[in-house]
Amino acid sequence: MSTDRSPAAGKEQILARNPKARHDYHIMETWEAGLVLTGSEVKSVRAGRASLKGAFGVFRHGELWLEGMSIAPYESGGYANHVRERPRKLLLHRRQIRHLIGAVEQRGHALVPLDIHLQGGYAKVTLALGKGKKVHDKREDLKRRDAEREIARTMRRRR
Repeated sequence: MSTDRSPAAGKEQILARNPKARHDYHIMETWEAGLVLTGSEVKSVRAGRASLKGAFGVFRHGELWLEGMSIAPYESGGYANHVRERPRKLLLHRRQIRHLIGAVEQRGHALVPLDIHLQGGYAKVTLALGKGKKVHDKREDLKRRDAEREIARTMRRRR
């Protein structure tokens, strides 16, 4: 008997991305964390109505919380709908949380969500430990990306 919670169990379906995360931060490490949501939030996230723009991770009383994430109210939610922006708890093992607390407090890194995805019927967040980029680093990345794009374009023309 299978314990899968959805027909697409095992497949990962990305529902929302943080568009500026890789542009604004050097990504050091990534983790996958569970996301505590209410029923109407899950339905709204599955409909693709979530935004990670400006979201970040915060520690409170030894727990990890996601601030700044916006989930639009569920259209058929009625009076029991959720609040659009509220702190949402992230689920990680205690050992992982301690590691992250040390990295954020001692080294000055930030916790940045990269995406929200469904895995086995559960909503998960890919969380990254990132170090903020300077303006010149961002410019270098843009130049490098443009150069790679141009090289790929010329290679396609030659074929």
